[in-house]
Amino acid sequence: MAKLVLSSFAELQAYEGKELGVSDAHEITQAQIDTFANATLDHQWIHTDPVRAAKESPFGTTIAHGYLTLSMAPYLLSQILELRNIKMGINYGMEKLRFLDPVKVGSKLRLRAELVELKDLRGTARMTLKLSFEVEGAAKPAAIGEVIYLYQFA
Repeated sequence: MAKLVLSSFAELQAYEGKELGVSDAHEITQAQIDTFANATLDHQWIHTDPVRAAKESPFGTTIAHGYLTLSMAPYLLSQILELRNIKMGINYGMEKLRFLDPVKVGSKLRLRAELVELKDLRGTARMTLKLSFEVEGAAKPAAIGEVIYLYQFA
């Protein structure tokens, strides 16, 4: 599916209630997990010790941090949607976030995005997206949630 490129609130509004698309798959590597662990100071062995995880983890290998999975949203979303003519954009919050299935090292993660709601707040667009983080070959999403962004179009 081609990236959706939109330049105005009105163009974005036409997609309210619709799926925006699906990103390409991104492989989660041990190096990426380790870098995230170092950045967040979360070095729990289930993420950072492949030998121990292989022996003791119910998953048989290391897994990505839930927040690493979530942090992939901007990168993966950029493959789905490009908003042009933006003066400013900020993260506003998340709702209904659930981590449903682990993302094992070596997994290929992709994002599915749906525009749930779009509101005009006196010139600022408040966009609520339902995000589903999917692992290739898995029966259910690794994580789901609604993310809220604020944008000001030029």
